[in-house]
Amino acid sequence: MDKYQEQPHLLDRHLEGMMNSLLEIVRDSGSPPPLVHLAFKFLYIITKVRGYKRFLPLFPHEVRDLQPVLDMLAKQNPRDTETWETRYMLLLWLSMICLIPFDLARFDGNLVSVEGQARQPTMDRILEIAKCYLVVSDKARDAAAVLVSKFIVRPDVRQSRMADFLDWVLSMLSKSSSQTMEGTVIVNGMLQALAQLFKHGKREDCLPYAATVLECLDNCKLSESNQMVLRKLGMKLVQRLGLTFVKPKVAKWRYQRGRRSLAANLQAQGAAVQNQKREAAAAAAAEADDDEEYDIPGEIENVVEQLLVGLKDKDTIVRWSAAKGIGRITGRLPKELADDVIGSLLDCFSFQETDNAWHGGCLALAELGRRGLLLPSRISDVVPVMLKALTYDEKRGACSVGSNVRDAACYVCWAFARAYEPSELIPFISHISSALVIAAVFDRDVNCRRAASGTFPHGIDILTAADYFAVGNRVNCYLTISVYIAGFPEYTQPMIDHLINMKINHWDSVIRELATKALHNITPQAPEYMANVVLPRLLPLSVGSDLHTRHGAILACAEITHALCKLAQENNRSVTYYFSEKSLEGLKQIHQEVCSHKPLKLFMFLAVPGGWQWLINDSLRHLTLVSSGARQHIKESAVSALAALCNEFYINERGEADPALQDELVTQYVSELQNSEEMIRCGFSRALGALPRFLLKGRLQQVLEGLKKVTVISPEDVSFAESRRDALIAIAKVCQTVGVKGDGSQQEYVCRENVDQIYATLLTGVTDYTTDSRGDVGGWVREAAMTSLMEVTLLLVQKEAELIHANVCKQIMCWLAQQSAEKIDKFRAHAGSVFLTLLHFDHPPVPHIPHREELERIFPRWEKETLNWNAASEAFPRITQLLGLPAYQYHVLLGLSVSVGGLTETTLRYSAQSLFDYMKKIQTDPSALEGFCETLLKVFEDNLRNDRVSVPLLTMLDQLLANGCFDMFTEQENHPFPVKLFTLCKEEIKRSKDIRKLRSSIGVFCGLIQFQGDMREKVFFQLFLLLCHPFPIIRKTTASQVYEMLLTYSDVVDPAVMEQAMAILSDTNWEAELPVVRERRNGLCDLLKVPRPQLVAKVRWECAPGVLCSWRCP
Repeated sequence: MDKYQEQPHLLDRHLEGMMNSLLEIVRDSGSPPPLVHLAFKFLYIITKVRGYKRFLPLFPHEVRDLQPVLDMLAKQNPRDTETWETRYMLLLWLSMICLIPFDLARFDGNLVSVEGQARQPTMDRILEIAKCYLVVSDKARDAAAVLVSKFIVRPDVRQSRMADFLDWVLSMLSKSSSQTMEGTVIVNGMLQALAQLFKHGKREDCLPYAATVLECLDNCKLSESNQMVLRKLGMKLVQRLGLTFVKPKVAKWRYQRGRRSLAANLQAQGAAVQNQKREAAAAAAAEADDDEEYDIPGEIENVVEQLLVGLKDKDTIVRWSAAKGIGRITGRLPKELADDVIGSLLDCFSFQETDNAWHGGCLALAELGRRGLLLPSRISDVVPVMLKALTYDEKRGACSVGSNVRDAACYVCWAFARAYEPSELIPFISHISSALVIAAVFDRDVNCRRAASGTFPHGIDILTAADYFAVGNRVNCYLTISVYIAGFPEYTQPMIDHLINMKINHWDSVIRELATKALHNITPQAPEYMANVVLPRLLPLSVGSDLHTRHGAILACAEITHALCKLAQENNRSVTYYFSEKSLEGLKQIHQEVCSHKPLKLFMFLAVPGGWQWLINDSLRHLTLVSSGARQHIKESAVSALAALCNEFYINERGEADPALQDELVTQYVSELQNSEEMIRCGFSRALGALPRFLLKGRLQQVLEGLKKVTVISPEDVSFAESRRDALIAIAKVCQTVGVKGDGSQQEYVCRENVDQIYATLLTGVTDYTTDSRGDVGGWVREAAMTSLMEVTLLLVQKEAELIHANVCKQIMCWLAQQSAEKIDKFRAHAGSVFLTLLHFDHPPVPHIPHREELERIFPRWEKETLNWNAASEAFPRITQLLGLPAYQYHVLLGLSVSVGGLTETTLRYSAQSLFDYMKKIQTDPSALEGFCETLLKVFEDNLRNDRVSVPLLTMLDQLLANGCFDMFTEQENHPFPVKLFTLCKEEIKRSKDIRKLRSSIGVFCGLIQFQGDMREKVFFQLFLLLCHPFPIIRKTTASQVYEMLLTYSDVVDPAVMEQAMAILSDTNWEAELPVVRERRNGLCDLLKVPRPQLVAKVRWECAPGVLCSWRCP
């Protein structure tokens, strides 16, 4: 059935056949109960897709069906949660059967049964079933309400049971509280029953009880309930009561545009014209007579009041029900009273009301317009309200509300377009169409943009560009579609005004920025209006008190100024052609009033050097005060503004800088690099990187030295990773700016004298593994260092490749290979990308790359773009092949150690598998295996007590030993590899309290037991030391792994004592107190003939009496 959800009417021709097939199973007395329940479940699924109203008439409703259905319902358990679909469908079936046109008393016959007991009348049975299921909590309650609406209105039941049933319903309502779960269920059932009853019952039958029901409903105070469904049902019942109070007639005063059918309208057009005056006069007379025929009951005022209150409810479905109620009841009122309702409705649209009231009001206006109940005389009152609703947006905390109001306002426009003749809307069409176009292009929410893309002047052209799918992309709407629509004169000025009035002060900074970019793009459509009207309006706003407005206004000034300058240049005019003197002065003075990052964009177009320079410096000095989210944007804006300012104002006719100004600026910026605030270092590092060449000339060494100091890690600034990152980025930018000249001066160019210093600084950054509470912050530095190394290397290759020394190139490629083998996907991918870029660069090739041919075989050129370094399954099988290249083996193994011994499952799995595959390949090559082991020991030795490497390295060693990667050495006694490895492991865990390190070392010690020689006794001794470690978890882990070790390597222990040793290991509680554990451990030592570890007494030093001591002995 799922495929029919969107178009369920396609099922209609098959519904009856499906129903009859399933009901045959139900009617078959031989069908087991589970099969019957399954048939009803399928019926429910069909009903859910198509809707019960369409399905209901298809139920068989013959007299012979009544008793079987009643009997089946009697057998049901109302509380069974597994068979509620059966009860639901039976109640719907019964609601159809009870419409049979025979008095139900005829089915009773002799009410005395065979046993002499009185049998219940059929009418009472049905009523009892309905009452029973009105108070259940499942879907059967809805079907019971339908049953009530069909059953109670029968003539025979109405006369004898309707009053009693209503008394029961009202008493249940009065006694139940909507504050409890049980009470909520009961109230729900009663309200559904009443709503269905007053909907389907005849007015004359229900009118005597309507006032009583309304009074009871008022006493229930449903509007105060926190249950949305109860409030919605209450609203539905109120409107049904209101329709009961007034006569069911169509208001003759309503506006009628014509018939729904176009063909019928065209056929009737001629006759309508001839009879128009006669019919209008007759209608007016009939209306006057009709209005005088009866008085409107006083309860209607109460009903309308409740519906108007319902329009302000907090839930949409309640407001929607109230809006439909307003439309239905207003259609039955006299003209004057209906106009009063509309007046009260318009009161919802005040700015003292909430967005709920505006939304409900829009829904009600749409309903009234759709039904022709808003006469043309009221359009002038409604259109201004509708236009305000199209732009309604109210800030609430960190977001805003109003998208539902704007969406409903679009619905109002749609309803009006269908309801009124075009001639009625002509006076308002320009305002409505402009508002709709603006909403379709500039609304923040996609559903509102799509709802607003309707019919307006130039509609075909506009809708071709701004169709349903095109307006789905907000950036496309602001920057592309808006420019096209602004080309139509009717919309140019309204669009500009909307952006200025509503969008540059929007709470969302993204909308403000998009709005100003849109103004930039639209400026060529109306340059004079922008210069003479818009800019003078923006200048006071740019120095106002509201932060959002100030930000948007400054951005708008920048974008419009930029667009006007470009337009003037394109027309060979002065850049100030479009600006008045007052506007120019206002633009120049902005920096004196505002200290924000956004005015920095203005520097590119027009500036007063001193003031703007102060603003740049001040912005860079106060980055610490800015939120972390905006900090990077501010820094980039300031840096780009500085470059534009310098290029425009700090260069003379000879292309040089003023020496005094250059000295002051460079010295000041370099001095700020040693500031105690990290963000200030970041800002001025990037600023130095943005300086143009003429300012760096003669000062290059000073700048590079200053940036180098920032990259040095000292105890005071070890956590300043961001400043080190920005300094490395700045070094590469400076090198690119000044260029390369091998024989040039180190004060002006990258040359032989300073290239080694530059590379040394950048290579230092690749070794930054700083961590703090934010995680691996050193990764930012490594990433920047890798990028800078690539940029500087490619710069040198293209200019003077001989400046790149072989040892430098080897270091670069080795460090990149190490980073390509590490565990963090992001940094691994970046390193791999840089590695392949340098390897495959052809203009000309990078010199001195070690093992170039082998690398190009491992990493073919055609895979440069397709190899996914982020995926461990693709990266590690390639990078481990570098272990066979001597120049890369050390660094790749260092990187792999961190990955294989890491915690991330995917990285660990693929890196370990790739390493094991390589180890398997070299098992038959003793020299390769010896070389690998030497490198492995070198890695361990170089990183002793470096927990970042040593802990995962121990884990990797445990896996290598367990997988038999060193089986070649197990036949040789006292082979140097296991001896040295044992010594390093012992040294690594000395005095360590790191549980992960200790547990990893246990696995390594157990793996070393397989090697022959004097080592075994040392390994046993070390493991027995750990059996009495102060940490219980270490003792327990050691015992468990030693037990497994003895099972695996059974030849290391005398078979005569094996069973006893394993019993001690498995039966001892190694988490017990140390004296108990130590006794068991010593017994194990004696059994395996291993020397018992001896307790070392703590030495206490005391000074001789009278001796002056600096250790403060007691």
